[in-house]
Order: sequence, then structure tokens, then C-alpha cells
Amino acid sequence: MRWIGGMALVFALSGCGGMIVPPAPGGGTAPAGRPASTATRPAQHHLVRDERPVAVRQADGRIVAATPIPAQAVVVPPAPANALAAGIVAGPPVATLPITDAQAAAARTAFARSCPGLMRRTDTTGLTRGADWQAACTAANAGGDARAFFASQFEAVQVGDGRAFATGYYEPEIRGALERRAGYEVPVYGRPSDLIDVDLGQFSDDLKGKKVRGRVQGSALVPYYDRTQIEQGALAGRAPVIAWAADPVEMFFLQIQGSGRLRLPDGNILRIGYDTQNGRAYTGIGSLMRQRGLLQPGQASMQGIVAWLHDHPVEGAALMRENRSFVFFRELDGPPQGAMGYAVTGQVSAAADPKFVPLGAPLFLSVDRADATGLWVAQDTGGAIKGANRFDTFWGAGAGAEATAGGMSARGTAWLLLPIGTLARLTTAATTPPAYPLTSALGATPQP
Repeated sequence: MRWIGGMALVFALSGCGGMIVPPAPGGGTAPAGRPASTATRPAQHHLVRDERPVAVRQADGRIVAATPIPAQAVVVPPAPANALAAGIVAGPPVATLPITDAQAAAARTAFARSCPGLMRRTDTTGLTRGADWQAACTAANAGGDARAFFASQFEAVQVGDGRAFATGYYEPEIRGALERRAGYEVPVYGRPSDLIDVDLGQFSDDLKGKKVRGRVQGSALVPYYDRTQIEQGALAGRAPVIAWAADPVEMFFLQIQGSGRLRLPDGNILRIGYDTQNGRAYTGIGSLMRQRGLLQPGQASMQGIVAWLHDHPVEGAALMRENRSFVFFRELDGPPQGAMGYAVTGQVSAAADPKFVPLGAPLFLSVDRADATGLWVAQDTGGAIKGANRFDTFWGAGAGAEATAGGMSARGTAWLLLPIGTLARLTTAATTPPAYPLTSALGATPQP
């Protein structure tokens, strides 16, 4: 999984971690890293070609605005538990959505890759069953026109009020070394040996789906060490050190992204990905900085926050420790992956809340930024990506991806693409009128 996302680096710095496959220049594959064993060194990279257009800004660097298709006005119950509880209404016909050929081709590839997990997983949204996806998955591997594939296999549905908020994430590259040396003093920890995951659903049906992490102290399970305790040496002898980073601020942000690359002194690349987390709640420092008036006009971006932390090292270190959450990594021997265990692709994959979006499902975003408008595939999750219509779009690696993800904050409308017949089945299956009935509102006007 990814831990948090883009302006989730701004607001979630006010708050997927995922292993990620970045697009390469010209749409080709990214270069392979240095060889490695499983969870130790990058090797045998099975790279994914990014077929979506890379140009997301005008030549002068200005962001291209877009006018979102409006969502339908609906009444949503407070704090719905999943998509079914939030209510769904029919969206516009998929054929009328402004999907480009390149978007459709890339999204179909990502969807097909996710199909085994999509059909195997229990869908906690309450909307689909594994078998519902069989026809679309079979068709995805049959070739043919990609836009026609989506139009023939899917229907668009609006979850809840449909009002989307999308941030962005990317694959950061920071300086690191395999051994501790001068200038490389920040440990990159693997999973601690005494960290325990507890599935509370095994103890009570009322707690199904709830988990905690901690450690055993005497005969009690207690919370695991927080960021301050870890930075003060609590993990000595308890966790492997995968590598040593050069900059604590860079390492902090790599934890937020959930995975990334370490550029070693000899020029080789070590790829690391999210393994687990200490179980402590995430606190977004971007939100804290705004509340305390620490960010000046023009600093409300990931880049602005990083600059402030570098300019105020003592205050910055204390501020970062207010985020008690801490991420542990594993070394990757292949391309980065999302929460489903499949490679994710720049400008195609997105993180979503699996209670509101079946992981592996396509979705269409019509938002106020042209670069984020289009077809995406939900292949990842994120610690701050919670609730209906909350997404974190993945942009790959490199300076362009960092700039886009770091400033991504897009609002508009989201439609989830489900197998044709899903809405009718759910409506028919309702034996009593629900408090927030499933309704239909076809004929929405597509974005010009």
C-alpha cells in the first residue's frame, strides 16, 4: 500500500505506500536498477510501459484548468460505512465520457493486470462479487479497440454525492548508502522482529475488518514505539537497517510516499517499498504548519514545506516528530507495486479507499485540472485516502512527476466504472426500500 498522497503531501503532509512503475521519457520503460535478491536489491525489473500522454502542463509551465462535469445532487447518510451505504446513482453512458484512445489503452492494460486480484478479493464496498468481473476481465485480454471495450463492458455510477478530491503521489529518489558513512546517518529500517499485527475480527464478529499493531510487554499487548522513540534508538537490535539515507527530511517524505529509490554513491539505484507501519495514527505536518502560520504565500506545496524544514532544522525535526507514525521498508527485487500486489503505472494508477472502490476497478475523474481528468485504475490504497470519491493519482518518477504530484489538488466529479448490470442487480436485490434508495439519472452531458 501507499502511505499517503500528493497534496496529501501538502494537506496530508496535511494527509499509496506503493511500489510504483514510473513512465520513462518518450513513453518507454524505466531503466532497470541494480540486481538484488527478494526484499534486498532491485533486479529483474518487469517494467510497465506508460501509454498515457506525458504532457500535463503547457510549455510555459502553467497548469491547464478544466471544467468538471457536474455531479448529481443527492442526500448522503452521515459517515457511510461503504459505497453501498453511501448510495449509488447511474452516471452518464461510458461512451459519452471524454476518454482518449491513449487513456483507454493504458487503463485497459492496468485493469487486465489487476483482474486476478479483483476477482479473488472480497469487495468491501458492497457493490460487486468476484464473478461479476469475469466477462470484463475476459474481454480485456481479447484486444480490440480500448474505448469500445470500456463502453461495452462498464456502466458509470456515482457513489454518494460524487464530489471528488484528488491529490497526487510519485516515486521519490533520495540519496542513500548501503553502509553507514559520513553524510549518510539516517537509518532506513526494515520490519522490526517484535512488531505484531492483530486481526481483531478473529476475536469478535463486531470487530471484523479492524486491526491493530503493537508489541508484547510482559503479558500485555502495548502500542509500538512512536517516531520519537524510534529516532532515539528504540529499535536497536529489533529491526534490520536496509540502508542509510543522507537527509532526514528526504527520508521523512519518502515514508509519506511509501516507496522510492535510493541513489547510491556509486550511481546505482536501490528500490525500497512499504512493508508495514508502526500502528500509530498519522498526523499531517502540512496542516500543523498552516494552523501555526509557518507557511508563507506560495509555500503551500510539498516543495515549500521541504524548503521550510531545511531552513529550520531544529524546529523541523520537532515538527516531524509530531507525526508519530513510522513506516518500515523492504527492498524490492522488481517494479514497485500497489496494495493489490501488482505493478502500478504513472498517470494510470490511483489510490482509493477499498470500502468505496473495489481495488482493480476503473474510474473516471472529471476535475478542474486537465492533467488529472481522465480514466484511472484503482490499484493502491493510502493512509490518508479515506472515504467516497477521495483519490490519490500516481505520476511516476522524476522532476516532472514530483512537481505535478507535489502540487496536485483537484476537485470535481468521480464515476466508478462497474460491470454492466451491477446497478440493476443491486436495485432488484433490495427487498425493502433503503433509506437512501438506488436511483437512476441517465443523460448527463459530457464535458466538452
